[in-house]
Amino acid sequence: MRVLFVCLGNICRSPTAEGVLRHKLREAGLADQVEVASAGTGDWHVGSAPDKRSQAAAKRRGYDLSAQRAQQVTRADFSEYDLILAMDNSNLRNLMDLQPARSRAELDLFLRRYPSEVEEVPDPYNDSEHGFEHVLDLIERASDLLVIELKERL
Repeated sequence: MRVLFVCLGNICRSPTAEGVLRHKLREAGLADQVEVASAGTGDWHVGSAPDKRSQAAAKRRGYDLSAQRAQQVTRADFSEYDLILAMDNSNLRNLMDLQPARSRAELDLFLRRYPSEVEEVPDPYNDSEHGFEHVLDLIERASDLLVIELKERL
């Protein structure tokens, strides 16, 4: 099973989701059965490490994002991944425009598939430290539900 998280620049939300899910999969004993990655719809951060504020917030909760590097989503990703989860509706629309007609990937909005008090993971890039903590709260809760689904599917 292969899961891809997608946000705008792949430096805040999607790398956080990748790091959180990887950690939770290790805890659940599923790390060898599920591959997790992240990408952005935009290309301006390709090759960059996650935002330092995202890394710091994640590290405070025991997640290490330091080895990740931003990449841009491609049409090939729709045949390489089983589940592609967008962080917000704009990301989802961009993915739907890019998605090939015979794509094997399931495409969904992360917090619509794993319900939360909000439908989108807000972009914390122009926010305070609190914004990065809020993003982590949302991602952790949704990732717990995703792990349950993955256990059932494997």
